[in-house]
Amino acid sequence: MTITGMFDLSGKTALVTGSSRGIGKSIAMAFGRAGAKVVFHGSKPSEKLDAAVEEAKKEGIVCEKAICDLSDEAATKAFAAKMDVPDILVLNASMQTYMGFEDFTTEEYEKEYSANVKANFILLQRALTVMKERNFGRIIGISSVNHYRPGLNLAIYASTKSSLMNMMINIARSYGRFGITANTISPGIIATDRNAKVLSDPKMVENFINWVPTHRIGAADDIAGSALLLAAPCGSYITGIDIPVTGGLHL
Repeated sequence: MTITGMFDLSGKTALVTGSSRGIGKSIAMAFGRAGAKVVFHGSKPSEKLDAAVEEAKKEGIVCEKAICDLSDEAATKAFAAKMDVPDILVLNASMQTYMGFEDFTTEEYEKEYSANVKANFILLQRALTVMKERNFGRIIGISSVNHYRPGLNLAIYASTKSSLMNMMINIARSYGRFGITANTISPGIIATDRNAKVLSDPKMVENFINWVPTHRIGAADDIAGSALLLAAPCGSYITGIDIPVTGGLHL
C-alpha cells in the first residue's frame, strides 16, 4: 500500500459532530481532503457552519450540513433515527462550563451530561446497529486532557470525558469482531474559539506554555492528524486506545 493509500478515505462518509469551527472543523476538513464525503454538524443554523461547508466545497470536498441540538434528548433521538449512518463517526461536540464543584446545580450538571454523554450514547446505539451489518466502522471520541488532569473548575466536564473514554473501550472490546474500531483523542490546550477568551490573556498564555513540555499552544490541525490516522486504512488495527495530543501536558 502506498503512503497515499494508507490515508485514503475515498468512498467513505464521515459525520463530525460540532464541526462548524475549531477541532471539529479541522477534522472534517482533513477527512474531506483524504477523499471522504463529510457531514458538518452544528447545534443550530449559523454563519460559521455555512462558512465551513462553503470552504470545503471550494476545495472540492463533497459535503453537506446537519443541525441538531445534542443537549436536547428528543431532538437527538429524532436525528439519530433518520440519519444516514456514516462509516466514520467523530463524537466531538460537547459543552464546557467553568464552575466550582459546589456551585453546580443539578440542572447544569444534567445539561452537561446530556450533551457530552447521553447524546453520544444515543448516536452510538444507532450507528453500531448499522456498522455491524456493514462489518465496518470507525468511531472516534474527542476526550480531553482533563481526563488526566482535571481542571479545578472543570470537574463535571472532566467526568463526562472519562465516561466517553470508557464507552469507547467497551465498544472496542465488544465490536472489534465486526470490523469496528473505537478510540479517543485527548486534546490539550488548543487555540480554538472556545479557548479564545482565556488565550487572550498574555499572562495565562505564558503560564500555559510553561506548563506544557513542548512549550507551545496546540493547533486544531494537531488533533486532525491523529483523527485521520484512526479513521484511515493504516489505523485499522488500532482500537481501544486514547491518544493524548497535549504537548506532554497529560504527564
